[in-house]
Amino acid sequence: MDQIAFGRTGRMTTRLGFGAWAIGGTWGEVSLDDAKAALHAALDAGMTFVDTADVYGDGRSERIIREVLAERPGTRPFVATKAGRRLNPHVPEAYTGTALEGFIDRSLVNLGVERLDLVQLHCPPTPVFSNTEVFAALDVIKQKGKIADYGVSVETVEEARAAILQPGVVSVQIIYNLFRMKPSDLFFPEARAKNVAVIARVPLASGLLTGKMSAASTFAADDHRHFNRNGEAFDKGETFSGVPYDVALEAVDDLRALVPVGATMAAFALRWILMEAAVTVVIPGAKTPEQARANAAAAAMAPLTEDVMAAAREVYARLVAPQVHQLW
Repeated sequence: MDQIAFGRTGRMTTRLGFGAWAIGGTWGEVSLDDAKAALHAALDAGMTFVDTADVYGDGRSERIIREVLAERPGTRPFVATKAGRRLNPHVPEAYTGTALEGFIDRSLVNLGVERLDLVQLHCPPTPVFSNTEVFAALDVIKQKGKIADYGVSVETVEEARAAILQPGVVSVQIIYNLFRMKPSDLFFPEARAKNVAVIARVPLASGLLTGKMSAASTFAADDHRHFNRNGEAFDKGETFSGVPYDVALEAVDDLRALVPVGATMAAFALRWILMEAAVTVVIPGAKTPEQARANAAAAAMAPLTEDVMAAAREVYARLVAPQVHQLW
């Protein structure tokens, strides 16, 4: 896979990475063997970026990554984690240096390392992005050698734009996919101008953009696609990109006609994201090695034509944008 500079960090990464939320929890049951096999398959396919968080399975995802990497010789991939969502209550004033350092210390143990490659504030309340004291605390933790760099994970474009005004922020993780195109309007040009890395998450809209779901699809009780349709547990934009399920299925049917012969819809959806030069790395999840290998296939796809890109934007404008564009 092609390598790209991860912003101004001096690190390189593949543009396709592995999102480790699904192997941690809230995506239905995933056995330890399947979780490890999925990550092994992604790394075998050449991916060199892994994204996780301390709350994915209460540390399970981080610990699985540690176990898998201990089994593999050679160069260690770039592993990014997140911190902050363990705060209870999850309020702006709880984001203190002491709290964040405690979470970072826990992730160091879970991942079995002495320094985290990248820690990201995990979708904190909006005021945190403008709180210079929070980022000064991260600078102190960085000076201690516990983190190499720090970034943020955001829900909205405006949060992303506020975050990159903080000089120490090297990356922004944001939802960007065929159902969430707003980041390209303003944020992406600003990120490129500041050489801030962009991590595109929820690239398959919680599986909708695999083209394998239907009105009859069901989800386990512990799957966020069952319990968070309307934001009952966390921001509803994290589930199906916030698009009503019936509208999303209609949009998927229209997009299906754009998929190149011989390609899967999932690979097409990932390739569409990779057409955006501002995106550094996209992090689809996988619960099985077959899913991981299918995601990797997007790296080998030919570039999409401008006609196809325009047709995809038309589907978004007609069906999806009225549902989500003004919200995030």
